[in-house]
Amino acid sequence: MPDKPNLRSTAKAFVYLAPALLVLGTFTIYPIVESFLLSFYTDYDYFHDRVYRLGFDNYLYLLKDPEFHLALRNTAVFVIGVVPISIALSLGIALMLYRPIPLRSFFRTVYFLPTVTSVVAVAVVWRWIFHSDYGLLNFGLGLLGIQPVRWLTDPRWALPALILFAIWKSLGYNIVLFLAGLSNIPETYHLAARLDRAGPWRRFWSITFPLLWPTTFFVSIVSIIGAFKVFDEVYALFGGSPGPLSSALTLVYYIFVKFYREQDYAVASAAAYVLFLITFLLTVIQLWIGRKRTAV
Repeated sequence: MPDKPNLRSTAKAFVYLAPALLVLGTFTIYPIVESFLLSFYTDYDYFHDRVYRLGFDNYLYLLKDPEFHLALRNTAVFVIGVVPISIALSLGIALMLYRPIPLRSFFRTVYFLPTVTSVVAVAVVWRWIFHSDYGLLNFGLGLLGIQPVRWLTDPRWALPALILFAIWKSLGYNIVLFLAGLSNIPETYHLAARLDRAGPWRRFWSITFPLLWPTTFFVSIVSIIGAFKVFDEVYALFGGSPGPLSSALTLVYYIFVKFYREQDYAVASAAAYVLFLITFLLTVIQLWIGRKRTAV
């Protein structure tokens, strides 16, 4: 039976944890607190570290800023476009790779490669795929009799191009998670269903999908949070710009522009906490739905 904690053991534990707590406090907790306070700076002097007035002006500015509204709308469209399709495709591919097919290990490796490959490197490849005149995608559309699409230069197609790229980039990680979830489902359930002459679709909807719900729930939360934080894909795919006429401007890219290019640090901090609030509320809602489903 373990000993009850006392003053000596507690002090010893803090000594062991002190280096990690110091790093965590210096590089994580302190910046979070300071950036939150920074979002309320309305009149300040960074050169002399003086704050003359605090208020909600930065948040009110976001409510009136059309660029912020555009970034919010584009991010919402991006999340709605990427998350469901990515989850559905990942689950379908995971179901195929879970079966004993030829070269199964090879295909698993191929699908996982985009996850461990640099975003900049794969963006260069996708820029050629999306090329208006010589791109592979337009070549395929031409075989179907469809006119070439200016994916990266037309404001109407910039966001769909970003969505296609993000779906492809996120497949590998989700597939690995679904494969892990599938491996935890006892095969005896499927054998019993086969004895009852249940078809593949019946086995999937009655056995696989319900037992895979915890994995699907986790993938959906991670995917939504990751989609709201999209930045690398935008920066790399459009060469350091948010697309033609800011048609692919996202919330994180908006924060990047305000902080690094316009040096409007307070507005950038306010936008960051608006993004945090949105992702936090969505996560809480998902957790609530997940608990209700688990309870049922």
